[in-house]
Amino acid sequence: MSKPDKAQPTPASEPSRIREGLPFPLGATWDGLGVNFALFSANATKVELCLFDDSGEIELERIELPEYTDETFHGYLPDAHPGLIYGYRVYGPYDPANGHRFNHNKLLIDPYAKQLVGELKWSEALFGYTIGHPDADLSFDERDSAPFVPKSKVIDPAHTWGNDLPVRTPWDRTIIYETHLRGISMRHPSVPEAARGTCAGLMEDDVLKHIRQLGVSSVELLPVHAFVNDQHLLEKGMTNYWGYNSIAFFAPDPRYLASGKIAEFKEMVAHLHEAKLEVILDVVYNHTAEGNEQGPTLSMRGIDNASYYRLMPDDKRYYINDSGTGNTLDLSHPCVLQMVTDSLRYWATEMHVDGFRFDLATILGRYHEGFDERHSFLVACRQDPILRQVKMIAEPWDCGPGGYQVGKFPPGWMEWNDRFRDTVRAFWKGDDGQLADFAGRMTASGNMFNQRGRRPYSSVNFITAHDGFTLHDLVSYNDKHNEANDENNQDGSNNNLSWNCGVEGPTDDPEINALRLRQMRNLFATLLLAQGTPMLVAGDEFARTQHGNNNAYCQDSEIGWVNWDLDEDGKALLQFVKRLIKLRQAYPILRRGRFLVGDYNEDIGVKDVTWLAPDGNEMATEQWHDSHGRCLGMLLDGRAQETGIRRPGADATLLLVVNAHHDVVNFRLPPVPDGGFWTCLVDINQTAVRGQERFDFDHEYAVTNRSLLLFELQQEDEV
Repeated sequence: MSKPDKAQPTPASEPSRIREGLPFPLGATWDGLGVNFALFSANATKVELCLFDDSGEIELERIELPEYTDETFHGYLPDAHPGLIYGYRVYGPYDPANGHRFNHNKLLIDPYAKQLVGELKWSEALFGYTIGHPDADLSFDERDSAPFVPKSKVIDPAHTWGNDLPVRTPWDRTIIYETHLRGISMRHPSVPEAARGTCAGLMEDDVLKHIRQLGVSSVELLPVHAFVNDQHLLEKGMTNYWGYNSIAFFAPDPRYLASGKIAEFKEMVAHLHEAKLEVILDVVYNHTAEGNEQGPTLSMRGIDNASYYRLMPDDKRYYINDSGTGNTLDLSHPCVLQMVTDSLRYWATEMHVDGFRFDLATILGRYHEGFDERHSFLVACRQDPILRQVKMIAEPWDCGPGGYQVGKFPPGWMEWNDRFRDTVRAFWKGDDGQLADFAGRMTASGNMFNQRGRRPYSSVNFITAHDGFTLHDLVSYNDKHNEANDENNQDGSNNNLSWNCGVEGPTDDPEINALRLRQMRNLFATLLLAQGTPMLVAGDEFARTQHGNNNAYCQDSEIGWVNWDLDEDGKALLQFVKRLIKLRQAYPILRRGRFLVGDYNEDIGVKDVTWLAPDGNEMATEQWHDSHGRCLGMLLDGRAQETGIRRPGADATLLLVVNAHHDVVNFRLPPVPDGGFWTCLVDINQTAVRGQERFDFDHEYAVTNRSLLLFELQQEDEV
């Protein structure tokens, strides 16, 4: 179906006002004298630049972009300045069967917009087709969507950064702190009301002080790109709180700017950098908020649907839905690839961001035939002189064909390791047959990552993330409790590998509460003493709860916000986590740059890691296969080769002992050459720092049920 171009009444304007301009850079670019506008569309026939008043509510003028060069419409307004509010109307065929959904009645957001003004107001006018029409999305809607859609705004990119420099924390010292920009400050007592939930809130002194004193290196923010609240959530009084529904890849969401100015985001970054904290953004380039063929026309769908989105080969009316949200961006198209890499470079250069975590990253490396580690996007990131210097983290799965790709991303990429999450949860829960897999996870999952020169830090280890139970809820609930989401508790994962320690939810039973705290200490110690890159979630360090909700994506409420009212147990856990992080940073052997493989090095005469049974002897094959085995020793020999140079190391020798049994296990502390005795650095049953109590070789240490210990080898002349 195709509609002819329909002339629209436009306010009078001087024909000579618009100049030819340039096809690059894309977007709206102020050069000090005027603004150049450039918009890619391979299939449009005409583009109108629509100018609005300062409120963004009244359309003042429509100006046709006069030139079309290399599939880019462009023009230059010599009298335009930063602050100008604009949008586009794009003309072309409305032919869904062939992938074209042009509708010039719909005002469109510039994909390169650096700032948006106004919020999306749900209306039937937002849709390119007429809702309720017998022909469904094959129909054509002529209502104007301008009153209901956010507008783009021209910015002045100038900013005084002062002495701000990238933090560049080495990967082996990286500890990631995942948080929601809004949720972290909404309940913080030191944050002024007007700043809560914004960039200004995160840069408050007390918030930054907490994060820095915790000892983490990098703050990973859930999506900050401008996003859309789903209509069905708003109707229920909820929002798309997490923000995985992007509509503008260059613009921070206006709700996160207390001042309404882009400079606020830059100031936040500068404050975090001053605190020696990196800023990593969780980015969503796999889909947009426009949904499937029944979704609204907000930006790319109306600019060039057939270029931006992956469409079904045999019927281009429909979308390939590898993201599970209705549509999938087509990064195999060179101009879509350019948009995404331009976005990444913009945040890295203009916003001084230190890295990115890519949501559903398998999509970004998928051609129509499937995932390809040589996909143009992955290659572009690796060779780009800017992007190859920042941290790049993949969520290596999606719901598309061949979507699970953990360990399959190319060198230079780090990856979320859900195998670590699941194995560690199952081990401490007490499940059978976890011992061998647990050992693999503690050594950075070398079976998946130890290839092609990748390093142990390629495995980003986590036990909790924004998606799922908090650490407190992981040990307090057997089942999810998502009733507040108003989806009949059908949403969220049912496979949580959680254990409530005997009672579902809150309890006054002191023994159960003590066990839950011990389990949280076990989980934190496992995470922070394992090889790889640890990631923890804001609030877990003091036992934050979501009351059993494992899918708080729509909870912009006390369920989703961090509660800073710490009880005594929370304060004690916080101190324990701080001490673990200090230990990790103090002992290089806990964050080795080489995989620990357990092979005997004849040149040096040591093994880098030795796995011990409770009797102090090396684990035998049958013990690895014992499904009831739940106690293990991990001897990290500090004399092992540290780098590719064949020479003995000079690290401390450590012994990690774990016992997931429900009963005490006597563990014989092994003799080690060049050592005299052992001292205990960590016993999760004792939150205070251990003294220099001596434990001789062959001493049988009573390892209490469900506990973890860390010992350090001492010389005879050491006290």
